[in-house]
This record gives sequence, C-alpha cells and structure tokens, in this order.
Amino acid sequence: MRGAVIVNLASEPFRRDRPFVVAAIAGTTMLAALLLYQVSIGLIEREARGALDDQIVVASRQLTTLRAEFAKLGDRARDPRFAEAVDYSVFLNGLIMRKSISWTRIFEDLEGVMPPDVRLISVRPQVNLDNQIMLDVTVGAQTQEPIVDLFTKLEGSKRFGSSAVSTWIPPSQTETQYRCRLTANYAPQL
Repeated sequence: MRGAVIVNLASEPFRRDRPFVVAAIAGTTMLAALLLYQVSIGLIEREARGALDDQIVVASRQLTTLRAEFAKLGDRARDPRFAEAVDYSVFLNGLIMRKSISWTRIFEDLEGVMPPDVRLISVRPQVNLDNQIMLDVTVGAQTQEPIVDLFTKLEGSKRFGSSAVSTWIPPSQTETQYRCRLTANYAPQL
C-alpha cells in the first residue's frame, strides 16, 4: 500500500474542533456565572444605597431643624437685652478664673522643679483665651547649666507643660548672672 491514495469521501474535511468547543462552553459558563454574581452584587448594593439615601434624607431634615433652632438662639443671643448679660457672664467667669490661681500653689510647684542655684526673679500668671494658665517666669543663675536643668524639669513635670524661652541674657557689667525669661503652661492640681 505504498502507492495507495487515501480518498476522503466526506463533503468537508475532518477537523478536531472538540477541544475548542469544550473550552468555549466552559468559558461561556464561567462568564455567565460572573454575570449572575455581578447582577446579584448590584442588587444588594442598590438596596443598601436605598437605605443609605433614606438615612441621608432623615439626617438632612434633622440638620435643617437644628439650623433653624440655632438661628433662633443666635437671634436671641444678639438681642441687646441679653448681650449685656452675656458680657457680664464672660467678665465674671474671667474673674473667677483669675481668682482661682493660687500664688501659694504656684510657688510650691515651682519649688518642686527649681534647682537650688537658680534664683526666681519674677512670675506672672496669665489666662489665655482657652482658659489655660500660662506662667511668664524670669530666673537667674551664675551659670547656664542650672537654667537648662530647670527648663528640662519644667518640660518633664506633671504641673507644667510645654515651655518656651522668650529671652536669654548673658552676664554683663551691671548684671553678674545669666537671666532667662520663659513661658510655661501651668495646670495646677485642683
């Protein structure tokens, strides 16, 4: 059969399409499953968005109500009859805050952090707009090291917060000590 000729009597030649058809069916099935997954996720998120939209509507109604109440209160506060009472209240609160500063407590707390070779020259407590007490302190010493030690102790103390040096004056012909002016937050124990 060496010279035999193979004759194909089919109208179309034989092709091996089965692997491609199986792969196409598997791909189509996978894409259909992904489409169903995406549609279900979309429906779930649509329901969640509807609930969220309802919450937004309720919150915006509450906000509108609160804004109206705030406007009414603001109008009352701006009324000249109440403005005097508000100013007087602010004045009294400031007096109470200043009166609550205890000089004895300030000196006791400073004594706890003051090195023995540092001399206290002046102390001025001040109340800022946030009702925090700030101390403006001027100290003097023969060398710089005790003042630096004081600054370190102030920063590490529970009663004194952040500190900042305002001025630093070295000794001169008229003044034999180093002078330092600093400000420190002060939170006395009540």
